[in-house]
Amino acid sequence: MDFKLLKTDSNTFARVGEITTDHGIIKTPIFMPVGTVGTVKGVHQRDVDQDIAAQIILGNTYHLYLRPGMEIIKQAGGLHKFMNWEKPLLTDSGGYQVFSLSANRKLIEEGAKFSSHIDGSKHMFTPENVVDIQRVIGADIIMAFDECPPGDSDFKYASKSLDLTMRWLKRGLKRFDETDALYGHKQTFFPIVQGSGFADLRKKAAHEIAELGREGNAIGGLSVGEPTEVMYEMTEVVNEILPKDKPRYLMGVGTPANILECISRGVDMFDCVMPTRNGRNGMLFTSEGIINIKNKKWENDFSPVELNGTSFVDSFYSKAYLRHLFVSKELLGPQIASIHNLSFYLWLVGEARQKIEDGAFSTWKSEMVNKVSSRL
Repeated sequence: MDFKLLKTDSNTFARVGEITTDHGIIKTPIFMPVGTVGTVKGVHQRDVDQDIAAQIILGNTYHLYLRPGMEIIKQAGGLHKFMNWEKPLLTDSGGYQVFSLSANRKLIEEGAKFSSHIDGSKHMFTPENVVDIQRVIGADIIMAFDECPPGDSDFKYASKSLDLTMRWLKRGLKRFDETDALYGHKQTFFPIVQGSGFADLRKKAAHEIAELGREGNAIGGLSVGEPTEVMYEMTEVVNEILPKDKPRYLMGVGTPANILECISRGVDMFDCVMPTRNGRNGMLFTSEGIINIKNKKWENDFSPVELNGTSFVDSFYSKAYLRHLFVSKELLGPQIASIHNLSFYLWLVGEARQKIEDGAFSTWKSEMVNKVSSRL
């Protein structure tokens, strides 16, 4: 993987860059739709590619490992071929999912023992076998196995957790460097900076990870229950240390406003289930604010879903019709909302790129944060 830093905004730390992988180029800042089990929920790959214009999507190691399982994915020739996706893929190592299953897992030095949420079967993730699993999945960018501590962790727990994550990182890196990709394309390994909401821990982790000199780095353990201000503060602390010539991936973030604020703090890559999850519940993100399409106020509003939207659904369907679909519990409603929201997120980061290039990012960002956070 190669990263070129093309421009940095003069008034903020926002950047424009370009990541080159064997499956294509990713222009940053970028948002990655989440395709947890090899699908962006409710949306055809053709629409993700051509209409939404995603440049990279994300899959999840934990979920893919359990279902369909590694044997099926290996027989298919990797996840790209299995799901018929020719652009870049990134896989989360499953650390967050193991964290979220706190009642059904046990952390030990070797790794994490957990019970499947599907059938209760017992499994073990280690830094080594998580690399092996992601080799089989075949994503272009793969993540280190880490512990994601809760947002309200105290210093003692966060410190102990970080030490474990860093020991796991060294083991995972060793396994990655000793093994080869399986399908003829290169894979890149990203370490993850943890440390909860404690600046000293974040600095410690960022320095150690920066010294490793990997092709890119991630920031994890934010947007897990901590105040938004802490997310921004920790992002600033970490980005002051992580190499400027490597892409920075803020995991699991977030709202449109979160993304704009973190772009201004030097983040290049984002992912979040919010566009699809909230879309399935009738929440639309637009350039003018947030719409709850289920509200009665849209019942006889025959204007387009979003007048200046970039997806075909924005002009093809009216708000009144989309509301009708949700009220009638028709499956097409959540699908339209998901496509719209993903298209909006990709438009938003595309606009951010353009504004950085034009030297107008700072003013535009302040205006957009207010707009996209308002309720219509």
